[in-house]
Amino acid sequence: MPVTTIDGHEIHVDDEGFMTVYDEWDETLAASLASAIGIEMSDDAWGPIRFMRADFTSEGHTPTLRRVATVGGFDTKGLFALFPKKPAKKMAYIAGLPKPAGCV
Repeated sequence: MPVTTIDGHEIHVDDEGFMTVYDEWDETLAASLASAIGIEMSDDAWGPIRFMRADFTSEGHTPTLRRVATVGGFDTKGLFALFPKKPAKKMAYIAGLPKPAGCV
């Protein structure tokens, strides 16, 4: 399992750069991950990220965009505005979760 250092945090990642150890994540690291992919973490952006982390712990897998929208109550168009082009993949990356099933 590869290890990388981001903003002073040593983290375990898979071949695509998604974190593999849930407990290595914190919101400071999330902000660094977001910045690395060109996402600004506004108050609106934190809601879906926090939902995804909570949902992952209860469901055991990374939620899809549809689940974030329907169960989390977030507007799909709003998610695309916050996380342009492949929002589920970007949100999972920032949330320190595995890439969602169905993401290419």
